[in-house]
Amino acid sequence: MKVVLFCGGMGMRMREAGGAIPKPMVSVGSRPIMWHVMKYYAYFGHKDFILCLGWQANAIKDYFLHYEESVSNDFVLHGNGNGNKVELLGSDIDDWTITFVDTGINANIGQRLCAVREHLAGEETFLANYTDGVSDLHLPDLIDFHQTNQAVASFVSVRPQQSFHLVDLHDDGRVDRIKTISQSDVWMNGGFFVLQQDIFDFMEEGEELVLEPFERLTKLGKLYTTRHNGFWGCMDTYKEKQALDDRVARGDAPWELWKHNGSRPEQIGRGRGAGTR
Repeated sequence: MKVVLFCGGMGMRMREAGGAIPKPMVSVGSRPIMWHVMKYYAYFGHKDFILCLGWQANAIKDYFLHYEESVSNDFVLHGNGNGNKVELLGSDIDDWTITFVDTGINANIGQRLCAVREHLAGEETFLANYTDGVSDLHLPDLIDFHQTNQAVASFVSVRPQQSFHLVDLHDDGRVDRIKTISQSDVWMNGGFFVLQQDIFDFMEEGEELVLEPFERLTKLGKLYTTRHNGFWGCMDTYKEKQALDDRVARGDAPWELWKHNGSRPEQIGRGRGAGTR
């Protein structure tokens, strides 16, 4: 299946970490987070990627056009008196296909998806990802869940990483109640999608993917979600980037399934259909 990656946003909350580069190019360990996401899909055999580019698109293009395999693979350096020769002992992207598409600087997710529709011709089912989060989700289970339920769209629901204080207040600003919403109280969209080609029939010009189109699908019982109780982490802030960096440094990065010798993460449940709330 082809994998659509949304990587064109400005990522304003990550400016302190990324400077003038797009959020998907902010590093986790020695590689950008989008590399970790792509490596995850490649682990499960999905190596045909469509990149929805926007802000600072050239940074992403240049990265892959000048990709250095030796950063994340072992190699042997041979000196022959006339310069050095690198013998790679492994490779990351030599069998990947990556399509780079300019989908606009200010486009939303729905507009970006529509902009790459022609590149999905013939794909009855395809995958999509926000490209700012990583997980140990067993992807074949999600795909099977989607197909078993004959969904038009499916996504993974996860626990938020932080707690929140919800405020009930009057028009004059007087607070009526403050309620702490913890991780155990709510589920949220984790950004891992399985979509049918039919999704485009539910989208109108300018719409955000998970708003109007998903609302239409809920009314028809064609939108499904499943809860994932394993690891999930996103990178919206510099603090969250540091947390992922720390895991890589400790050798405790659950999403790096390609390093786990084929061990299987927790199987996701056979959840029932759900809306976006």
